[in-house]
This record gives sequence, structure tokens and C-alpha cells, in this order.
Amino acid sequence: MAEDKEYLDNPQEVQDKEDEYEKVCMMCRRPESKTGKMIDLPGDIHICVECMQKSFDTMNNTPIDYGELMKNMPNVSMIDLSSLQNQIPKRQRVKKKKEQPATGQHEKVAKKVFDIRSIPAPHKIKENLDEYVIGQEYAKKVMSVAVYNHYKRVFADKADEIEIEKSNMLMIGPTGSGKTYLVKTLARLLDVPLAITDATSLTEAGYIGDDIESVVSKLLAAADNDVEKAEHGIIFIDEIDKIAKKKNTNQRDVSGEAVQQGMLKLLEGSEVEVPVGANSKNAMVPLTTVDTRNILFICGGAFPDLENIIKERLNKQASIGFMADLKDKYDKDANILNKVIVDDLKKFGMIPEFLGRLPIIFTLDGLTKNMLVQILKEPKNAILKQYQKLLALDEVKLEFEEGALEAIAQMALEKHTGARALRAILEEYMLDIMYEIPKDDNIGEVIITREYIEHTGGPRILPRGQEIPRIEMN
Repeated sequence: MAEDKEYLDNPQEVQDKEDEYEKVCMMCRRPESKTGKMIDLPGDIHICVECMQKSFDTMNNTPIDYGELMKNMPNVSMIDLSSLQNQIPKRQRVKKKKEQPATGQHEKVAKKVFDIRSIPAPHKIKENLDEYVIGQEYAKKVMSVAVYNHYKRVFADKADEIEIEKSNMLMIGPTGSGKTYLVKTLARLLDVPLAITDATSLTEAGYIGDDIESVVSKLLAAADNDVEKAEHGIIFIDEIDKIAKKKNTNQRDVSGEAVQQGMLKLLEGSEVEVPVGANSKNAMVPLTTVDTRNILFICGGAFPDLENIIKERLNKQASIGFMADLKDKYDKDANILNKVIVDDLKKFGMIPEFLGRLPIIFTLDGLTKNMLVQILKEPKNAILKQYQKLLALDEVKLEFEEGALEAIAQMALEKHTGARALRAILEEYMLDIMYEIPKDDNIGEVIITREYIEHTGGPRILPRGQEIPRIEMN
């Protein structure tokens, strides 16, 4: 009903929007860019030449008893063929590629939304990441340089026949250390489409689960089905450690090594046919071709037990004698992951061909108590600033004592889930305050104390007119 009303109100505007999308063959569901010029039939039905020819060939080569056929046929006039064509939702329709003007034409060319001049320098990218992500200095530096080089490669002049290799990345870090958050912040800064997918759902083609191409399909959806925009996007594949080779099994490894093998062509760069608006290919879903050569792939995972593989390798140097290393030398090393090499990842279960297509491998540090305190109050969208804004709408100031922040950070550290634990802890302690404050209009300020966090006291509540001067957090 809403679409009908929109058409009646602005028929030209609706028609212009429709013209942005490619025609799709009613029979094979391929877009016009793939099939060539369509044959237009009444009722807004489009059929490609190939399907039309197949239909004619079938009719000419098959002897048909029309009398017997018509006896069992339903009333054809009752069938609305246009409804079959129009049932394709917009999320499954591909936008037309922009036509490039011929050389020598003096027409005005639309300015590119994203080109080499719009890529920030590495230090600018890192400065923006610093505003949102605490710590992880090495990781931010590596990502800034890799992304800058990747997009220089995308827009580089290929006249000299020097082709720059892709800067695909593999980031390793404990849960809650900021892997996904780093990628989200990076995509928002560059204003490029981002698709975040989970490797745990991927399976070999033909098995229940998502096909390998579904990761590209999600990027296409994030780019509003604009293929050109999607081909400059970023794909983040989380939980990449879950597709490691299975050890000591006689069963077919459909979600491990087989998925790694299937992803090789995507990572390296190739033209793949992907379903539009769906995770798997079937007869009713349109397909389009996406070139992955200019898509930046970032893989991330916690890689549990990788520390033990690294320690085992390092401890092989230990031997009997005065110069020998102690067997427990690395047991208390908080940054043991920083010593990872490709051989450790191979032993974990990642195949050499897969690792070869992820040339940039770096690690994220585990969060310390001081880093958790900084995460609470320093980023642009820090959790404390969010709560302060919520209470400010009730004209109430919210302050946290330094001791309270340390107590919250200590509790989060003991949960071993990284920065994710901070929000859960704060939600628990702020529930009663957020519930009770709107009841009393005389409250002017609430101060969260260490005693309240440790259940040995309560928060300090000041009436209006007695608020203490507010100290702005960095």
C-alpha cells in the first residue's frame, strides 16, 4: 500500500529510482549486465535472449499434443505473469554501473566519492583511531599503513606494469581486546562499505550453512547493491580460528580446511558470482559478478591455545647447562602472542596457502587494569560519557570516583572477557540509579563511590544547588 501511495504521489520520482536498478530475467534471474539486452514483454516482464531461445527450441523440438495439453491446463488468463517478475524485492536487485564518458567528451563528470585524494595519510588514520581505541599502538600503526597502501594500490596507475600485492591482514588477540571495534572504526573513518561475518557459519559448497561467497554477498548488501562501491569495501571475517584444520579425525572437514581452500580465490582476487540479497545460490535469487581484487580482507581470531604452541617452540631452546633457559620462563609472559610466527599458525591448523594470502599478521595486547580504566572514560563514545549524557537529559550530573573506576576495572579483569565485561558490570550497578533518579526532581548530582561498587556503601547524592564543580574527563 505504501509503495502504491508513493507511486501515485510522485510517479516520476519512483520511475527514476526504478531506472537505477538493472532488469532481471524472469526465468534465469540474471541481471542485464550479465545477459545482454533483455526482451521486454507487457506487464513489466523481462526475458533474456538466451532463455527466450531455449523456450523456442524446446517448443520446436518437442512434439506436443495440444489437445491433451489444454485439457490439463489451468485457465491461463487467471495467471498474472507480471506478479512473478515484480516479486523480486529491491534487496535482491542490482544497481546499474555508472557509464564512463567517452574520451574527448566535455561533459561534466560526477566527482568520485572515494578516490586516492580522499585517503587520509597513515598518521591521520591512526590519530582518528586513537580517539576511539585505547592502547594497541602497534596494531593501529600496522592497520593504518596497510589500509593506506591498499587504497593506493586500488587507484594506482598500472601503465608501468608494476602490480602492487594486496594488503590483506590477520589480527590475533584475546577476546574483548578490540578487533571488531578497530575494523568498524576504520570503515567509518574511510566511509567505505563494511561487511562483518562470522567464519563459524561457513561450510563447503553443498552443505548446510553459508557458502564462501556469502561474505561478498553481505558486502554487496552493505553497499546498497552497488557493485562498484562494494568492490572498494572491507570484509572482516571474525572467528577465523574456527576454520582451522580438524586434528585426528576421519570425517570430512566441511567447515575447516575445505573452507580455507574455498576462500583462497576470494582473498587473492577473482571475479565471483554471488547471490544478491541471500546467503546461498538458488533458482529464485538473482546473481551478479563481483571482482574481489580491490576488496580488503581482514581476518581476526582469538586463537585459543596458540600460546601453548608458541611456548612449546620457544622452550625447545632449553637444555641442560648454565646457559639453558628455564622451562617456565614464558609461563607468566602476558604478551606471549607477540612472539607468534607463521609456523605456529600452521601447527594450529591454518593451511600455508591461506596464510600466504594474508601477508600482514599482527597481534593485539591483552587489556590491563589501567587500560580498562582508560576505556571507561577516555574514548569519544566512552561508556561513562554515555551514562552522563543519559542523566544529563534529566538535568542530573553523574560523576565517578577514581576508586570506583579501579574497582570496576578489577571486576572486569577477573571475568576474562575483555572490554565487553565493562558494560555488563555498569548496567548492573546503574540499574537502580537510572530507575530511582527520575522519581525525585530535587536530585542534582550523583557520585559513584568505590564503596557502592564493593557493596560496602552507597552512592553520594547531592540536591540541586549543592553540586560540586565538574571535572571534565579527557
